[in-house]
Amino acid sequence: MSKSVLEEAKENALKAARKNDVDLVLLGFVDILGTPKTCTVPARKFEDALNEGVGFDGSSIEGFVRIYESDMRLIPDPTSFRILSRVTMDKKVAMVFCNVYMPEGKPFEGDPRYILKRNLEEAGKMGFSYYVGPELEFFLFKAENGVVPEPQDRGGYFDLAPLDQAFNVRAEAMQALQEMGIEVEMGHHEVSPGQHEIDFRYGDALNIADAVIIYKFVIKSVARKHGLFASFMPKPIFGINGSGMHVHQSLWSGGENAFFNPNDKYHLSDVAYHFIGGQLKYIKDIILVLAPTVNSYKRLVPGYEAPVYISWARRNRSALIRVPEYFIGRGKSVRAELRCPDPSCNPYLAFSAMLKAGLEGIKQKIDPPEPVEEDIYHFDDAKLKELYIDTLPGSLGEAIEYASKSKLLREALGDHAYTKYLEAKKNEWEEFRMTVTEWELKKYLPIL
Repeated sequence: MSKSVLEEAKENALKAARKNDVDLVLLGFVDILGTPKTCTVPARKFEDALNEGVGFDGSSIEGFVRIYESDMRLIPDPTSFRILSRVTMDKKVAMVFCNVYMPEGKPFEGDPRYILKRNLEEAGKMGFSYYVGPELEFFLFKAENGVVPEPQDRGGYFDLAPLDQAFNVRAEAMQALQEMGIEVEMGHHEVSPGQHEIDFRYGDALNIADAVIIYKFVIKSVARKHGLFASFMPKPIFGINGSGMHVHQSLWSGGENAFFNPNDKYHLSDVAYHFIGGQLKYIKDIILVLAPTVNSYKRLVPGYEAPVYISWARRNRSALIRVPEYFIGRGKSVRAELRCPDPSCNPYLAFSAMLKAGLEGIKQKIDPPEPVEEDIYHFDDAKLKELYIDTLPGSLGEAIEYASKSKLLREALGDHAYTKYLEAKKNEWEEFRMTVTEWELKKYLPIL
């Protein structure tokens, strides 16, 4: 961002704060796992924060720095300034996302937002802008405090529900997102009881990653107002569909969709084919940051609409990557939907890894195999072998093994974040591996 553009963005943010009588400004960022962090400054100190930043202890943040190098600085990105909806806050509060800097003035290499910006710059050097449109599913539950979660309703996909709490939560959340400049396209009930989705318009990956953080905050805030709690856990209930974060992706160049070729039988360009080929080739390398929890792999099993098989298709929703059908005259909408990410991921790291894999496909001119339009869930091992269809890792432990050997993931995240992220995930896997679960007690205690 040039100095003149930055100064204009600062002035616009300050004007918006004054015009809306903002009392407080939240300075936001995320740790390496995607957990939102904020500090608050009064509106009268906002200009100082924009110009000078705010210091904080980086050693207290997951995946940042050691205690003897803890002094770090948050520098607000004024282009991300938003007034928070009164639906979510009683006071007049604004929020701005920050970039993290070291004391010597260099960007912190482990800042997830910086990591995504760096990968977007690589795409820019190749002549592309990366656009994404994630679809985050979530559950609304009646009770918490350690009890078994009970879905708020018994509805199904696109069901017309009466004006109950779930409808009101979706309606108020959509209103709040709209007020905060996040363009909502649709909200609806999802397949499972108590499961919902609100979709917002696609955009450049950095702004959309910011929007994902805000989206989660809004959903949880509105749900709590209605005496419910919202969860983005990938598989909170056994035996029903889990929650995914399908991501629609496209590359743009010169104001045109670089994925579109009107003369191709699937209306895809070579750029699109190679991007898809790269993601299929490297999906095992990057799955750790797309499906990052032990629970993620309870969702990635056959039979619940979650992708397990490494393939692509147009109509087939059991494929890992789906290219939605082309409608005449809508070349700008041609895109590739990656279906394995879930909403527990850090969106900055997830988009970084996805983009890196796609760009490597373009650089190496990796052609994907032919699309598979049959329901792969019904294929036996012989059929899978015949079509060379591989499967995703079946556990967090397996995903860690692939990530530990991945040069591509290391390049996407950078040495610092790659090392810290693997360390955190290995600790998580070891903790789970040693935990005695309720299933084990029910299965073995009475008979052994």
